[in-house]
Amino acid sequence: MVQNTPAPRGRPRSFDEIEALEKATQVFWSKGYDGVTIDDLVAGMGVGRPSLYAVFGDKRAIFLRVLKAYAERKGAKAAKALLSPESLRDSIAGFLRFAVESATEKGSARGCLMVCVAPLVNDAEVQRFLQSAVAGGTALVERRFRDGISAGEIASDFPVVARATQVTDFARGLTMRAQIGMPRKTLLKDADEAADLVLLPRRENAGP
Repeated sequence: MVQNTPAPRGRPRSFDEIEALEKATQVFWSKGYDGVTIDDLVAGMGVGRPSLYAVFGDKRAIFLRVLKAYAERKGAKAAKALLSPESLRDSIAGFLRFAVESATEKGSARGCLMVCVAPLVNDAEVQRFLQSAVAGGTALVERRFRDGISAGEIASDFPVVARATQVTDFARGLTMRAQIGMPRKTLLKDADEAADLVLLPRRENAGP
């Protein structure tokens, strides 16, 4: 009697997909989106060309996966810093300090992939993703301000929307200054001062 045997499975992957995407991040960091070729990705990710196309797709698809994974990883850490059970001032300062620390992390490229590389990519999907990420970060800061109002840390008429935008603008500015080589110590000091600035009471319109 002849027994049916299952068909042999394909050869298991010889690479870790997450690790390969992390390596791709460094490739895009080092050369920018336009400067990267498929050969660069093959060499940098340690994945053969057929496997690269089969698992990840073309350069654009790889960059989108890298960008989304990067944003998710960084966003989770930023949210943890912002929504910590500390005072409102310390939470805002922690959020801004995280922007500095991640942009000046030893052993990695200065800056942020979402601030220093992705905005230069001429692709509608990339731009929509960045806009969504910025809106999500601003909404998170707004939430923290509203928690501060509920806790009595700031007045009920505090300009939540405007100040939340200022916080995220400060974070991007600090990141860009890190990219051009400003010292971490200086940027951390500026992050603390920025937290104090955005928490200043609402100013009434000056009279004549």
